[in-house]
Amino acid sequence: MTQVARTGSAGRGAQAAPSGGAPAWAVPASLALALVGLGLSIYLTIEHFTAPGSLACPVGGAVDCAQVTTSPQSKFLGIPVAVLGIVYFAAMLALCLPMLWRRMDRRLWQARMAVAGLGVIFAIYLIFVELFIIEAFCLWCTAVHLVAFGLFAVVVLASAMADPSPFDRR
Repeated sequence: MTQVARTGSAGRGAQAAPSGGAPAWAVPASLALALVGLGLSIYLTIEHFTAPGSLACPVGGAVDCAQVTTSPQSKFLGIPVAVLGIVYFAAMLALCLPMLWRRMDRRLWQARMAVAGLGVIFAIYLIFVELFIIEAFCLWCTAVHLVAFGLFAVVVLASAMADPSPFDRR
């Protein structure tokens, strides 16, 4: 048996949590990103329901937060997109709690991956809408999109580096 086979992914430089599961960096990284995304989504929700013109963002031109956040596309199935952001980041915050990263339940890891993937797919849809329908960008929304992409990257990398892998269990 080779050294790599005996040591598993830890022999390849992955820093697994002391109790197994995700790499040690995944928990604080995912929690930080989920909290930042939640904070941004709460801010955008407050602005959506109060005074969207008060967003700290340029008006007119390619960057126009008010145009984006007050457009008909600022709602999805009648629900403000910012509220959906709160739901998404709250769900990711719950799925990224340290005790859940340590659990090697395959369904939990699949749920975390699926929710993170759904967030990225929705962010891509929103970017498309900003580019081709609204023809303006919101800097706050772009920050939320970047956080969703970052969170997805952390979840995918942590899942790939988990030791032992929750996806190897039969």
